[in-house]
Amino acid sequence: MASHELQPLDASLENRLAQAVEENFDAQIKYTQDLIRFGGQRGHEFEASTASSIFIMFSLEDTLCPRIQAHISSQLSSRGYEVTQFDMDEAALSQHVGAGKFSKEHSKAPIVVGVHKPRETKGKSLILNAHVDIVPTGPLDLWTHHPSDPVIEGDWLYGRGGADMLGGSAANLFALDALRSLGLQPAAEVTVQSVVEEESTGNGTLMTHLKGYTADAVLIPEPEEEMLVRANVGVLWFQIEVRGQPVHVREMGKGANAIDAIYRVITNLRELEETWNSQKVSKSAHFRSEAHPINLNVGKIAGGDWASSVPAWCTIDCRIALYPGVSAASAAQEIESHVAAFAATDPYLKNTPPKITFNGFFAEGYELPASGSAAEDCLASAHERATGAPLKTFMTAGYLDTRVHALYDKIPALCYGPVSEGIHGFDERVSVKSLRRVTVAIALFLARWCGVESVEAE
Repeated sequence: MASHELQPLDASLENRLAQAVEENFDAQIKYTQDLIRFGGQRGHEFEASTASSIFIMFSLEDTLCPRIQAHISSQLSSRGYEVTQFDMDEAALSQHVGAGKFSKEHSKAPIVVGVHKPRETKGKSLILNAHVDIVPTGPLDLWTHHPSDPVIEGDWLYGRGGADMLGGSAANLFALDALRSLGLQPAAEVTVQSVVEEESTGNGTLMTHLKGYTADAVLIPEPEEEMLVRANVGVLWFQIEVRGQPVHVREMGKGANAIDAIYRVITNLRELEETWNSQKVSKSAHFRSEAHPINLNVGKIAGGDWASSVPAWCTIDCRIALYPGVSAASAAQEIESHVAAFAATDPYLKNTPPKITFNGFFAEGYELPASGSAAEDCLASAHERATGAPLKTFMTAGYLDTRVHALYDKIPALCYGPVSEGIHGFDERVSVKSLRRVTVAIALFLARWCGVESVEAE
């Protein structure tokens, strides 16, 4: 990619950029609130739909509204970026080692990409990536505010997806807006990506890779507490199904309870989880001080048809983490072998073995080089200017799309974003002050990494 040297920003431009973010921050928060109102759960990120009752109950406008990806496409177009939309290519993805498994629940929403091209390339190119898909809300009565009602209380902006990661999506756009408000633009190509399936397969960002989008670095402002992710786990999703022998409960001793059997399988999987956790010292230096880096989550369970019938079936949907450097395929094979070995010792399951289906994430983790990179140094400088504190790094036991860029693009992959609470839980919220600081940091990073030129030719 580009070989241009980074040039330091003068203090005047730094101050003007920070001020530009501040002056436009009310508009940025309003934009973020609009994104939260759209929702964007899996499969509903694009189609037009009549505003639902959750909008009506909060006295919001009841109109035909495009969903979030169409809205972002429009926002990018209105700013003059070259906008492209493309669909998931299941055939192409299925050939890639890092692709998640397709299922009937897989989102069909398009990926949206906006590209800024400079008049003259003087700096280094950059991808600004964000996902707009969000996780389910859970029972609404356990939320303080409705998850689609973006209330601000004190320093917190509430709402499902506001932290993970619609606030980051807005920060990408408004950092570019800050430059534009000063009559400046990046002096290098900047690709703004709005993707789906980050919460389920990682296929959205992987699809941008397969389409050939790359750059000298990528920045993804996930809610990472104003720190840079140094290491990230891989993730597998899988479903296990057990079939039972149904009989009337009066004769249950003659039958086989599938729900009871699935609990025996879960106990066995916990043994595998502990085995993997015991390997942390040998697997990765970044995970040695983490008490429990490999987490198995039984996220869903369903089974049976009638309270007075011994259940004939039960399924569990699981997620488990992998150390960086462990391939998804080898981990999947170990899970299958472990469950099969256990089933062979179980009086019932040895004749009716569990069925395992991998049905989502099939992703390897990554680690950034310990020595850092020019991009990391540039972000560290921007962060310190924006926050007044040195940039810290850490590992996270969650999935991140930066694995695509680190593993397959082989470019500096920077995951860094605002302070948050409650992501994937109740009362998800993002710090408003932190969003402002992170947006300033992104704007400063853009200006130095890409360089700047005037919007109009001089």
